[in-house]
Amino acid sequence: MQIGIIGLGRMGINMARRMLKEGHEVFAYNRSIDKTELISSEGAVGIYDINDFKMKMKKPRSVIVMLPAGEIANKNIFTLSEVLESGDIIIDGGNSNYEDDIKRKEYLSDKGIKFMDAGISGGVWGLENGYCLMIGGERTDYEYLKPVFLSLSSDNGNMYCGGTGAGHFVKMIHNGIEYAMMESYAEGFELLRASKYGENIDFSKLSELWNNGSVIKSWLLELIGEAFKENPELDNIKGYVEDSGETRWMVKSAVDMGVSLPVISQSLFKRFDSRQDDLFSNKVLAAMRNKFGGHAMVRSEEEIKYNKNAGAGIVKPAKADGNGNI
Repeated sequence: MQIGIIGLGRMGINMARRMLKEGHEVFAYNRSIDKTELISSEGAVGIYDINDFKMKMKKPRSVIVMLPAGEIANKNIFTLSEVLESGDIIIDGGNSNYEDDIKRKEYLSDKGIKFMDAGISGGVWGLENGYCLMIGGERTDYEYLKPVFLSLSSDNGNMYCGGTGAGHFVKMIHNGIEYAMMESYAEGFELLRASKYGENIDFSKLSELWNNGSVIKSWLLELIGEAFKENPELDNIKGYVEDSGETRWMVKSAVDMGVSLPVISQSLFKRFDSRQDDLFSNKVLAAMRNKFGGHAMVRSEEEIKYNKNAGAGIVKPAKADGNGNI
């Protein structure tokens, strides 16, 4: 089957490779020519101008867009819509907001161009293991493109989720759950490390242990174990954690719908915390405790080290003067 793809980033280029491996005729475009030339050397048809999708592909044409959500994806989908014809299909495989999908569907429908949204999970491992695909759009379009979806997915790894936006809505929830799982693992290892038992436990071996018969086994835990094996203290990593946007949309959707998501919301806010040193809000908390209860405030790195050694809440006492006064 002929399939086009725009965006040859880490996931896009591996998706192209997987489709080639499965016998599809892949037409690939990327903003930087080097990626297009690379995948062309592996068997794809290189597209160096978006207009060439129309010239080189047979009708009905199907093109997957693998680009960052927002302005970049919107711009390329609009440009593609000016090139393709009635009956052609655009599939957004990035992490777009499901509300954007609905707007795109309305716009493209006026041109007779079909639109599908595909939430795709699997990351850099998808080439070897296959991806998990969550598909939204018209059922007939899903059935038409099913050979491509089956080629990309792992066993039982693709699902038609419903009308336009359903695929990205399900992927949004998937990523929110992922955030909460990652946070819970992180907090568990944080407590282990702080305990008197932590220094005697090999965290990579513990991760492996938990992945054998335990109810908390997961692929994430397997990846954590690999990270600990490479660097037990993770001292080559700064604790700065980005978010890709989906969980923000999820929390906003929950507020709009009146649905309580305390754990997932907190996992998102923890990522915000990771990007700030010495939070101002924590200074405000310390100042309030001092004012209402006379609790000591820590003002130096020396006092922080002392507190860690002597116990929480104990501040190193000031030296007495020659008369015995503090």
